[in-house]
Amino acid sequence: MGRVVLVTGVSRDLGRRVAHALAADPGVDRVVGVDVVPPRGDLGSVSFVRADIRTPVIAKVIAREDVDTVVHMSVIATPGTTGGRNAMKELNVIGTMQLLAACQKSETVRHLVVKSTTTVYGASSRDPAMFTEDVEPRVARGGYGKDAQEVEGYVRGFARRRPDVRVLMLRAANVLGPTVTSPMTSYLRLPVVPTVLGFDPRMQFLHADDLVGVLRHGVHAEVGGTFNVAGDGILTLHQAVRRMQRPSVALPPFALGGLGQLVRRVRLAELSPELVAFLTYGRGVDTSRARTELGFTPRYSTAEAFADFAADLTPTFTAPQQALGLLAERLPEPDAPRPAPVAVDAGTVHPFVAPGGPRG
Repeated sequence: MGRVVLVTGVSRDLGRRVAHALAADPGVDRVVGVDVVPPRGDLGSVSFVRADIRTPVIAKVIAREDVDTVVHMSVIATPGTTGGRNAMKELNVIGTMQLLAACQKSETVRHLVVKSTTTVYGASSRDPAMFTEDVEPRVARGGYGKDAQEVEGYVRGFARRRPDVRVLMLRAANVLGPTVTSPMTSYLRLPVVPTVLGFDPRMQFLHADDLVGVLRHGVHAEVGGTFNVAGDGILTLHQAVRRMQRPSVALPPFALGGLGQLVRRVRLAELSPELVAFLTYGRGVDTSRARTELGFTPRYSTAEAFADFAADLTPTFTAPQQALGLLAERLPEPDAPRPAPVAVDAGTVHPFVAPGGPRG
């Protein structure tokens, strides 16, 4: 008998894509999508239930639909879509608590898959070269990172209370894709990319297709635990900017924070303090455990995921290419004869005339 899977957060693009992929999975009988607002796109064969996971009604949905697998994707990275930071924290933390309470009471739930983030590790000058899953994250001071840490804490508590439920937590690197909207993609889409003066952080990315793939894989995997998921290799920020053919401006960290307030007001990007820290120090995570224990290898490397994302961006810095093109047009062909030298009459004296006319 196939699984009955409940997916939270289906009103957003990635949640809808995951629900679609699971609905097409031959090992899944039914998929139930849950969110507070209807999805913008067609869900196909996915059954949509308009419900707020911050309320006890989610327990009724799980019981009525005989759900045995829950895929939790309602932990969001920006308050822009929720009405503010308080609403964002409510959805991330209170919503997760209510969902876990419903799963704990359920007699049918046997599998829980949670999309987490490598942001839980933070970013600082004291970081190890590569974070492994055994490294204890430093306590975040606020924002999305703190929400994600609290969510992970509640998930671990649930796993201790319900040892009969397989709990899988996936710490995904920054997700990129042509249609992905996130603080990182909004930052990279800026016409002029601000960077932190004196720093060139290391970055890892996960392609949106690989995120869908690892969540689908996680529904059927028999292993539980916490796993880092990212594309192979790293890319520095300056390499990424050059590949996008976009100009950059180096700013001190405090100036970048002030710029974040400006771009937030005009709704161009969300340069939160945790994103500024990432753009300063970068972050690297070890993904060997996901390959060996979970059995998942991303199709796209970090560089390939970034290339697919950048392919649809319009370059905003073409001056060097234009200059080289003009220079190439003026250069003679390799086999073309050189122009004859111009004879100069040595007996003719040309008086020097200063700009503005002859001097008296």
